[in-house]
Amino acid sequence: MAENGDPVLALTGLNKSFGPVHVLHDVDFTLRQGEVMALVGDNGAGKSTLIKCIAGIHPTDSGTIEFEGRPVQIGGPRDAAELGIEVVYQDLALADNLDIVQNMFLGRERRNGLVLDEDSMEEAARQTLARLSVRTVKSVRQQVASLSGGQRQTVAIAKAALWESKVVILDEPTAALGVQQTRQVLDLVRRLADTGHAVGLISHNMNDVFEVADRITALYLGRVAAVVRRAEVTHGQVVELITAGRSGDLGLAPTTAAESI
Repeated sequence: MAENGDPVLALTGLNKSFGPVHVLHDVDFTLRQGEVMALVGDNGAGKSTLIKCIAGIHPTDSGTIEFEGRPVQIGGPRDAAELGIEVVYQDLALADNLDIVQNMFLGRERRNGLVLDEDSMEEAARQTLARLSVRTVKSVRQQVASLSGGQRQTVAIAKAALWESKVVILDEPTAALGVQQTRQVLDLVRRLADTGHAVGLISHNMNDVFEVADRITALYLGRVAAVVRRAEVTHGQVVELITAGRSGDLGLAPTTAAESI
């Protein structure tokens, strides 16, 4: 059983190509219990491909994946879910015509004999929202169509936390949200880590990253430029890692950065 700070998910030397295009080059990426790891990089850096490899959507070409210290194979989304890996994508994959409880249990409904166990599902939904200190949702029986963007994101994150997940990866969770809704979602991201999850945060917003992340992995054209502690770097240094692959003494060797272009 992992303890706070222990690696839950560790990827080593991951490579992925699509035909002649080498998208990920020997990528190392680690998510630790109780910690938010931000994954940053420009468009085309390989962030989405890396996440889809973790989620079992794309098979990897080479490299190793360890979960709680043991080697694993992730052959598809079901394998990832069974390990305890949940990914919240930008489109959220919520059904507008269903209420919050129905969305949180969509595809994994509880049954009591031949009928749905509505009471059990509703109670579990309430407990999950309470554990994450969610106060922005009035009723778990609200239809998702009636929710704001921030509330929808909250439901999607709570849904990921419901399934005894150990790793939760969030893809641009504050995109297109207003200031107040962004604040609510960032607080929820932090609480996910504080309740023992290993959290991966993909974001273009450096303010968000510096507010909630403990560490930052910067990708540059499919390579890990650096893994840094948020408290030990500046916004400017991270931007340079994203755009040039290095910043001062940090990052890829000059020759490697140049070869990546």
